[in-house]
Amino acid sequence: MRGIVQRSLLPLVLGVLVVALWLSGEVQEIAAGVAIFLFGMLMLEQGFTLVGSGVLERALRGATRSVSRSVAFGALATTAMQSSTLVSVITISFLSAGLIPLVSGIGIVFGANLGSTTGAWLIAGLGLRIHIAALAMPMLAVAIVLVFNRSKGVSGAGYVLGGVGFLFLGIHFMKEGFDSFAEQFDLSQFALGGVVGLLVYTLVGFVATAVMQSSHATLVLVITALAAGQLTYDNALAIAIGANVGSTVTAVIGAATANYQGRRLAGGHVIFNVVTAAAALLLIVPLQGAVAWISDLAGIGADDHTLRLAVFHTMFNILGLLIMIPALPLLLRALERIFPTTEPQISEPQYLSESIATFPETLQTAVANEVEHLYANATDLIAEALGLDRDRLVAATDVASYVRSSRTPADLDMDLAYEQRIKPLHGAILDFVSRRTAGDIPAGTARRLTELRIAAERIVRSVKEVKHLRRNTLRYTSSDQGVVTRVYDDLRIHIARTLRELDALARSE
Repeated sequence: MRGIVQRSLLPLVLGVLVVALWLSGEVQEIAAGVAIFLFGMLMLEQGFTLVGSGVLERALRGATRSVSRSVAFGALATTAMQSSTLVSVITISFLSAGLIPLVSGIGIVFGANLGSTTGAWLIAGLGLRIHIAALAMPMLAVAIVLVFNRSKGVSGAGYVLGGVGFLFLGIHFMKEGFDSFAEQFDLSQFALGGVVGLLVYTLVGFVATAVMQSSHATLVLVITALAAGQLTYDNALAIAIGANVGSTVTAVIGAATANYQGRRLAGGHVIFNVVTAAAALLLIVPLQGAVAWISDLAGIGADDHTLRLAVFHTMFNILGLLIMIPALPLLLRALERIFPTTEPQISEPQYLSESIATFPETLQTAVANEVEHLYANATDLIAEALGLDRDRLVAATDVASYVRSSRTPADLDMDLAYEQRIKPLHGAILDFVSRRTAGDIPAGTARRLTELRIAAERIVRSVKEVKHLRRNTLRYTSSDQGVVTRVYDDLRIHIARTLRELDALARSE
C-alpha cells in the first residue's frame, strides 16, 4: 500500500517541486530546509531505534496496566523522541504480536498526539529565538564520528545527535528562506477568512502532512512562515488542525501489513484525530478566546503568533483527550465491529507479518506464537491420527480408560492433513526466521529464533513419525485382538500422557 501511495504521489510532487525550484531561489532554500529537517527526523528515529532497542519495548509493556499510564507513556515517549510516527509504529508492532491489548495501544496513540505538541513549543520557543545553525554545526561534526563506531549504542547516540543537528539546520534554512521570500513576494495576500479559509487551509495542512509524512515538518513550515509574516494567524491555526489529521496517514500505511488488531489501532488513531479536528473546527472561536486568555496569563504577547499557535495546538489536543477518553469503551466496540476478529486459518500464519519485524522483542514473540500455533495443529493431528480427541483427552480423568475405550478411527486423510495443516506453517516459519537471522539483529535474538526454528522442525518430525505409525495402530486397535491390541493401546496411552504433560506445561508459567 505504501508503495502505491508513493508511486501515485511522486510524479505530482516532483513536478510541482521542479517548477517551484526553477522559479525562485528562495523556494530552493525553503525546500532544502524541509528536506534537511525530514532527514533529521529519519536520523532521529534510526538513532532511538538503535539506542533504545529493548528499553523502549520493555517500557511500553510496563505502561499497559491502565489507560492513564498508556496515555502518559505515549506523551512522554513522543516528547523524548519527537516522533509520534516511531511510537505509533512500535505500538502497532506490539499489538500485532499480541504483546499488549488494544485498549493500551489506543491509550498510547492518544498520548502520542499530546506529546507531539511539544514540537511546536520547541520550534516557536527555541528554534526561532536563537541562532540554532551555530549549534547544529558542532553537533553534526561530533555525530559523524559517533555514527561510524562499531557499538550500536554509540552509533545510535551519533544518529540522535546528528538528527537534532539536521533538525536545527533545517529550521534555520526554512526561516532564512521565508525571510528572503518576504522581501520578494507576500504570500499572505492569499489569506482566506471565514469558514472557507478554515476549511481550505485545514485541507492544505492535511495534504502537506500526508505528502511529507511528518506533522512536525508541516508545523515548522507554518511557524517559520508565520514568523516571517507570510501566513496569517487564523490560517496557521487551520493548517495545524489539518496536520493533525494528516499525521494518521503514516499509521494507516504502517497498519497495511498488520493483522486485524493493528488495523483497529490505526482506525482508532484516525477516529481520534478526525474527532479532535472536527471539535477544533466547530469550537474555533471559543478556542481562540481561550488561547488569548491563557497567553495573556502566561505573558505571551498579542503579536507573538508563533507561541500562541503552540498554545492552540496543545489545547485542541487536550480537548480531543477530554472528548475521547470517556468514549473509549464505545470506540473499542466500534473498532471491533469495523475490523472484526478474523477467523484463524489453521494452515496460514497468524502472527508473522512485516509490521512486527523491526523490533527484537516483537520478532521473538511473534515467531514463538507461530510455533505454538504449529504445535496446536500438530498435537490435534497426532491425537486424531491415533483415534483420539485432544480436548477429550485433556479433560479425561483416567487416560488409560479413555484411550482403551476409543476404538472408532477418525475419518482422516493423514497425507492431506499434513499438507494443509502442518507443511505451510512450517514453511512460513522457516522462511521468516531465515530472512531475519540473515540480517543485522542482536545475537540473543538470533539465538532465540534458531531455537524456535529447531523446535518447529522437531514438531514436524513428530507428526511424520505418527503418520508412519498410524496404519498399524488403527489396524490393531479398532477391535480387541488380544495381546497385540494391548501393546498398541499401551503405546497410544504413552503418547496420550505425553500430550497431556505437554499441554499442562504449555498452560503453566
